[in-house]
Amino acid sequence: ITYKILFKDAFSMTGGHPVYGPLSVQIIAHAMRSEGVDRIAIISYEPELFSSGDLPTGKTISHIRELDSVQLELRVRPGVTVHVYAQTCATEKRRRRKRGKLEDPNKFVVINYLVCEGCGDCSVESNCLSVVPKETKFGRKRQIDQNSCNKDYSCLNGFCPSFVTVEGKIERPQAAAAYQDELKALGNALPDADVPVIDSCYDLLVTGVGGTGVVTIGALITMAAHLEGKGASELDFMGFAQKFGPVLSYLRIGEQPADINQVRIEPASADALIGCDLVVSSSPKASITYQRGHTRAVVNSAEMHTGDVIRQRDANLRVDARLAAIESAIGSGNLSSMNANRLAERLMGDTIYANIIMTGCAWQKGMIPVSLEALQRAIELNGVKTDANKQAFMWGRIAAHDPAAIEKLLGANETARIESLEDMIEARREFLVGYQNATLAERYVTLVEKVRAAEASLGDGESLSRAVTQAWFRLLSYKDEYEVARLQTSPEFLASVHQDFGDRAKLRFHLAPPLLGGKKDARGRPLKREFGAWILPVFRLLARLKGLRGTAFDIFGYTAERRMERELITEFESLISDALPTLDAANCDELLTRVRAYLDVRGFGPVKEQSVQEMRATG
Repeated sequence: ITYKILFKDAFSMTGGHPVYGPLSVQIIAHAMRSEGVDRIAIISYEPELFSSGDLPTGKTISHIRELDSVQLELRVRPGVTVHVYAQTCATEKRRRRKRGKLEDPNKFVVINYLVCEGCGDCSVESNCLSVVPKETKFGRKRQIDQNSCNKDYSCLNGFCPSFVTVEGKIERPQAAAAYQDELKALGNALPDADVPVIDSCYDLLVTGVGGTGVVTIGALITMAAHLEGKGASELDFMGFAQKFGPVLSYLRIGEQPADINQVRIEPASADALIGCDLVVSSSPKASITYQRGHTRAVVNSAEMHTGDVIRQRDANLRVDARLAAIESAIGSGNLSSMNANRLAERLMGDTIYANIIMTGCAWQKGMIPVSLEALQRAIELNGVKTDANKQAFMWGRIAAHDPAAIEKLLGANETARIESLEDMIEARREFLVGYQNATLAERYVTLVEKVRAAEASLGDGESLSRAVTQAWFRLLSYKDEYEVARLQTSPEFLASVHQDFGDRAKLRFHLAPPLLGGKKDARGRPLKREFGAWILPVFRLLARLKGLRGTAFDIFGYTAERRMERELITEFESLISDALPTLDAANCDELLTRVRAYLDVRGFGPVKEQSVQEMRATG
């Protein structure tokens, strides 16, 4: 048997209290040795912190990268073994960094979305919701939410060359400073809001996810009520220390403290909802408090993904359906929604301000029974980024009063729309010209147009054409060494990095070049290596050699992965060519299913090989 002991050096569920008494990794190891355990494995992100002289015999000290191999060894070893996992709790790390008690690593992870295949292996490896979906014209990819990242860098273990770390003296631009004149002008034009009248007790529900400041919003509102001499209570339901866990704050405000006879909001009695997260706002625990025709709500429509995105890479939150469900519960005309995360990112440079923007919006709509002066004083008393929070609150008020002004400021081109099939084809045709040449692009368009013509003869649908447009492009533009080199040195990607992190940003690339061989992990997957910016000239040279792709001089084309990718191209082209002459309404759906199966062929190396095996297994 193997005992696994977690040592995280703090009780975060009670506010990050230190472990009192004589307890440490070293003491635990000696105690286990005194019990007769002769094999003790210590795993840590910082193995250099442990000295062999402080530990008993029969122990090993390993980095977290070696976790799999250590566990496999302990699994088959006879007798009792102990695995001590030493890692500071992520919540406690964020708390200490915020208070300046722990160094905040000057290292950020960036994903080049053009290289990314959207396979989700990085999410599987890290089990982290800071690796978020990014919707692009080439489908769903991944990106890192820098505002919530714990910086444990486990996502780098994903078998993918799209990951780049940015190091050095980072100079991220301050978005808030760019709109000061507009904020002042629009703020001066704001009318006063109607503060709701409190009838015995006002019930306000605030919903959101852990780590985004939901409890802080409740604290600001109840403090504002206290400053006005009102009675106020806050009851928080949350997963302690659970990043992205659901949070519900029940706020009850009365003219007098005696007016509050309990702290929980009764079913069907909420006066208002500030929905900082769409999923939690549409959950049964929240909706049970809604009263049709009475409850008013302002909801953040941003997609803050749940753990489903780790297990299902294409998980869909069904935003429109959830908003419709909330509106059905509270009545038509009582719901307002906006993408507060987008506003916070564009206007303030940080999504952490999304909830305070939501609060400003709710106040302007007359949903918070406290005065503007009291709320602003509560923000001052909180003492955390006072000026920035006041600006975010003002932007929320502006968004409630004049949303058109916000859209005009941010640019109408960001308005979501359904991409036409013609736009999809043209974007991919243009990409393939840069990927290889016009000949390949023409081969792509020819097959797609044949499918469009065949499907048009059956009716008005274009589901098959869209699926072929995506799948055929993905197969033709497989990301070999030439393509990864081209995309990692693309002016678009390098400019975006320097725009976000400053001109002095230093780049490091994380790759597992097949021709260099190297070590493998416990699963047999090649271990990635880190390459400095010196590799950029090598990338540029390699990118210029893309004309060798598929020829006898393509040294990369002889690997099993490249042969498999070329076989998939031939196989798919034959599938479509053979099916089109006999395509009719009866077999169109069957062909569509087979085409969509190819869309699941993603990733690199062993990840892609597994996806091909799964695709073939499903027929």
